[in-house]
Order: sequence, then C-alpha cells, then structure tokens
Amino acid sequence: MTSGHITSNEEYILEMMSRLRKLGVLVSIDDFGTGYSSLKYLSIFPITKLKIDKMFMDEDQKQNQAIVKSIIRMSHSLNMKVIAEGVETVDQLTFLENEKCDEMQGFYFSKPLPPGELTGLLEMV
Repeated sequence: MTSGHITSNEEYILEMMSRLRKLGVLVSIDDFGTGYSSLKYLSIFPITKLKIDKMFMDEDQKQNQAIVKSIIRMSHSLNMKVIAEGVETVDQLTFLENEKCDEMQGFYFSKPLPPGELTGLLEMV
C-alpha cells in the first residue's frame, strides 16, 4: 500500500489493516519518505515494514545517507523491517549492509525479468 492511499479515509484503513493483521497479513508502507508519508501513520497503523523510496539511494547527496540511516534505525526501534529500493552499486549494498537494512532490491541484483527467467534465477539461489 502506498502512503497516499492511507490519507483518504484513515478510519476505514485502520479497521481494514487491523483485520488483516489479525489474519496474519503483514502490512508495509511503500515509498516511505516521499509524498504523503507521515510519522503519524507509524503510531496509529499496524505497519510491519517500511520500504525506503529509491530516490534516497542517490549517493551524490550526503543527507540521503543520513535519512536512510534514520529510517532504518527508527524502523528497527519500532520492531519493523525495512527494505531499500533502487540498489544499483556495490557501494550502496555495502552501506545498507553496514546499516543492517533487512532487505534490498534493485538492478544490482537483477533487472526485471519475465516469469520464465525469474524461475531460473531463483533456482540458482
């Protein structure tokens, strides 16, 4: 679910998320840190994972690393997992590993693949 979906009807979304969590469904916020993202949602919704938007992986902006570090630490202190989008270089991978990022995705690992090729890639793992 993107953070923009949450803002339109908070009470309904909270009820729906609570029901899903009772069923064992994990809930994440995509593109955290952009758009309508709000720390408020972390305190009222049963979120299990934050997905850091790929714009924060831009290594040319030093403040982005500070933001990513903060999101990872905050997520972990709230018992949430965190996934970083847009990992394209070994330096980005190393940075995220050093910061204890739980999951990563991006072209460093693979470009998007059709199902047949994806199956082959997963069999190698």
